[in-house]
Amino acid sequence: MEEAERGRRICLGCERPASVCLCDFIPGESLSTTTQIVILQHPHEQRHPLATVPLLNKCLTNCQTLIGRRLRPGHSPLLDSLHDNHPNANPTHAAFLFPGTEQTPSVDINEWKSWFAEGDVNKFVLIVFDGTWKHAKEMVAASLPFVSKFATRVSLTYDIHVDGETKFSSDLTLRKEPFGGCMSTMEAVARCLRVLEPNGVEIESRLVQVVRMMVRMQASFLKPTNRRPKLLKRSKDDEKKINSKSFCT
Repeated sequence: MEEAERGRRICLGCERPASVCLCDFIPGESLSTTTQIVILQHPHEQRHPLATVPLLNKCLTNCQTLIGRRLRPGHSPLLDSLHDNHPNANPTHAAFLFPGTEQTPSVDINEWKSWFAEGDVNKFVLIVFDGTWKHAKEMVAASLPFVSKFATRVSLTYDIHVDGETKFSSDLTLRKEPFGGCMSTMEAVARCLRVLEPNGVEIESRLVQVVRMMVRMQASFLKPTNRRPKLLKRSKDDEKKINSKSFCT
């Protein structure tokens, strides 16, 4: 079903413009995970056309989105319960996903999972920050006094010395990324669930497929870039010179 919004037809299923509807790729039945996912989304991301969190919420049953610039007491009953309980008495293991720094290094998520016994592997809470790189850094810094009391800083593989992908430069890149290893929130959650969930490979595949189709659809609307007039004129002049020389010989 569709409805009009400012002259555009909007799909009521995926809540995207009908021309880039993703309903055919979103799981018909939301994927169930034992990992509880909490996303803090920056207010500016709510209406961003390339936001992936709305799609992630439609794909997963155990995913909660909070809107704000920092995590704090009273924001989420789940996080409050983790904060208020003594770590040794708390059977749930929480982590927040963000690359580390020299002052606050991160642990690779594979290593973090290896810390726990097999009987504990289904008791994870994953906290994710959704925003531009600048906003996400600010959100993490503002949230640290709260989340650092009960959650470990984890990361996927990244390299700050390698340039990030540019918009639509790969089949999974929706925006310009600051450095190697950065990715959309939906892809990042998919990569983490691959590690944390018993059927993580299947879940990752389903989520990544949605991102891939989103990129493909958005990229199809890119207009071809026109060559700069000066360069075009120079090319024509060079062509005349070449033709002139060919004629003389």
